[in-house]
Amino acid sequence: MGKLILYGLDASPPVRASLMTLKALDIPFEYKIVDLLNKEHLSEEYCAKNPQHTVPTLEDDGNFIWDSHAIMAYLVSKYGKDDAFYPKDLLKRALVDQRLHFESGVMFQGGLRNITAPLFFKNETKIPRSKIDAVVDVYNFLELFLKNGPYMAGSHLTIADFSIVSTVTSLVNFVDIEAGKYPKLMAWLKRMETLPYYQETNGKGAQKLKEMIKMKGFTILD
Repeated sequence: MGKLILYGLDASPPVRASLMTLKALDIPFEYKIVDLLNKEHLSEEYCAKNPQHTVPTLEDDGNFIWDSHAIMAYLVSKYGKDDAFYPKDLLKRALVDQRLHFESGVMFQGGLRNITAPLFFKNETKIPRSKIDAVVDVYNFLELFLKNGPYMAGSHLTIADFSIVSTVTSLVNFVDIEAGKYPKLMAWLKRMETLPYYQETNGKGAQKLKEMIKMKGFTILD
């Protein structure tokens, strides 16, 4: 097994999803912090590893992979003791893939980053109501996804759960999850919190992001 290095920072949801996968697989790795606010990701050294200069980036024996979804699928496929976290069965895998694409395109880009990028990088502290409505739409879909099983892609924990929980626990900074309206989503969150590696890989980073957002301050426009 080659040396694994994950580059990122705890506050980033995609980094947290990758950390959860590494811990779930119980494989040794080194974690190197990349400070985005101080533009370390734009350094010549980092761009040589990942020309898109995003986090996370995974280094495996001198090879570089970026995008958390690609990283998680790669890790399970290469290092998993079985395929439980990312099934080889094509129908089961398609369901996991759908959830991953939903998290990437709708939850993260269309929901979270749509709010946080202007907040952190342009100091825009007024959030249009339409962006908040998009988060509510996300919660509605997640409640539906949990209709037929305790996890996001059915009866078993998969990388879809890692991906989605990292973003959900970031979106709650802007829209609370109402237990009465989203009972399945709340139950799923509590289920995820019982994972032995949850606090270390996601809870801690979610708290850091919460503090960063609180320092910025924001108002929601009606």
